[in-house]
Amino acid sequence: MSKIFVNYPKCSTCKRAEKFLKENNVEFVNRNIVEENPTAEELSLWMDKSGLEPRKFFNTSGVLYREMNLKDKIKTMSKEEMIEILSTNGMLVKRPLLVTEDIVLVGFKEENYKEII
Repeated sequence: MSKIFVNYPKCSTCKRAEKFLKENNVEFVNRNIVEENPTAEELSLWMDKSGLEPRKFFNTSGVLYREMNLKDKIKTMSKEEMIEILSTNGMLVKRPLLVTEDIVLVGFKEENYKEII
């Protein structure tokens, strides 16, 4: 399986991550999170692979997150409820996501990317 880079093209952090991948000759499939929102099945699998709490997949600085008052709501949501909400709109999902066969990285930290390339 090749790496999947799930991103929002206008996001500066996504641009930095993409630049890092290209500079390091990492092959990946580029996927726009708005045009092709992750499915509930993908999100569930990616959460398991990442080892992170489901709430870490939320774009907490996004306008939609604030408009939906999710800060308080996610405290009492089940994993399944979080997945259901995240699968409705890519702008709710923290990005970029780098998905490999074994690992899912959420956000961009250069040192984390270096470890898997």
